Amino acid sequence: MATAGDASSGLISYSTYSSFSDQLIDKYDAFILDQFGVLHNGAFALDGAVELVEYLSRQKQKKLIILSNTSAPSHKAMAKLPKLGFEQNLFIGAVTSGEEASKHIRETYGRNSKAVMFTWDSSDVNNPRLTATPQAFLDHCGGLQVASTVEEADFLLLHGSEVWYRGKNMEPLSLGCFLKEGLTDEIIDPILRQCIDQNLPAVCANPDIIVQTPSGGTNFMPGKIAERYIEMGATNVRLFGKPQPEHFEACLRELDLPAGRVAHVGDSLHHDIFGANAAGIPSIFVSSGIHSPQLGADFGVMPEKHLLDDLFDKEGGIVPAHVVPAFRR
Repeated sequence: MATAGDASSGLISYSTYSSFSDQLIDKYDAFILDQFGVLHNGAFALDGAVELVEYLSRQKQKKLIILSNTSAPSHKAMAKLPKLGFEQNLFIGAVTSGEEASKHIRETYGRNSKAVMFTWDSSDVNNPRLTATPQAFLDHCGGLQVASTVEEADFLLLHGSEVWYRGKNMEPLSLGCFLKEGLTDEIIDPILRQCIDQNLPAVCANPDIIVQTPSGGTNFMPGKIAERYIEMGATNVRLFGKPQPEHFEACLRELDLPAGRVAHVGDSLHHDIFGANAAGIPSIFVSSGIHSPQLGADFGVMPEKHLLDDLFDKEGGIVPAHVVPAFRR
């Protein structure tokens, strides 16, 4: 272990570990785990992650819970774990942004309500982003209906970022190149302008802005569309998931442990580390995730201290309690 960060840099000190060692593990009784960039990349488990989960649960008797900005309900997120190589019963459960968003929709909008639903393309059954189909999510929201026009909608639902799903009997409308390039001007902006004209509130079931893909590229997510909606003048936008503190607090309730005995492991400074810090939960930053291009280190290799310091400073002074290069021993 090494300690980094100092008064001269203006950063709170943090400790670095070359691996997820017993020295780090034994500080806590439980771990809240991010999925993408920590456990897996959406297609397969990251190197060493399956073995570490088994070690933490079986050998070290640590409680594990998933906290994920996925628009899928919790049970769907859990059901996908075996396909990625993880034993589902080693986790006590999952708190997902999709689960929390669906609860809000059930409580706020009735069965007869309709939503303009941006979601994932369900025509490809192998779509790695498709943990749950659009229709399955609508059913989980209490039988929510979809709008085929903005005029008949009660709110805007940002569930995915590939298509506007308009029901089983209509072709979905592609959102163009947004997923890969993040561009909104040609297709998305005109729809958002109509939504603003109708004064539609928005519910974002996945607040991520950008994520890494299994091939090493990036995809733009619903959170970026929510960001754009706010930029265009929307005032009623509810985002569910990290970094909102209540989602971390939901994990603490499931674990039945105080914040100081639990650590959150994540790769996003703005969602994972900022959110955990705000909830008073120690955070463990995985440097080989979404910020790895800025740090210039290979998977499993600890970046140089000055690069970590520069990143934390550049990203608004968000500093974790600990840093590891990857979620593996």
